[in-house]
Amino acid sequence: MGRGKPVGLPVLLAVLSAGLLFGQPPLWALWIYLPLSALTFFVYAFDKSAAQQGAWRTSENTLHLLALIGGWPGALLAQQVLRHKSSKAAFRAVFWCTVMLNLLAFIFLASPHGQALAGIPWLKS
Repeated sequence: MGRGKPVGLPVLLAVLSAGLLFGQPPLWALWIYLPLSALTFFVYAFDKSAAQQGAWRTSENTLHLLALIGGWPGALLAQQVLRHKSSKAAFRAVFWCTVMLNLLAFIFLASPHGQALAGIPWLKS
């Protein structure tokens, strides 16, 4: 997953398409990516600005948590556009693990087993 290569959107679209073709993910799962991505992008922008000014920084754990819960497309965009956290190998390794975990969770939610969880009131679409 090279630096500057826009792989995030094609990967997200492929997984969303597979989820829709082979299962039925809850609608809330589909709608969380855009707002969480926007929030994550702005958190990255804030952190980059803080880094440049020597001010309070956002923890890497917070950035990873945002990616894990669905903000990874915004994080990837911020890494590419803002050139923030894009060259730190250890950070990027954990980042890509959060992306994979998020996508696996989405695929699970689209599966019949995930759909069985949809019977739980707080998970309904």
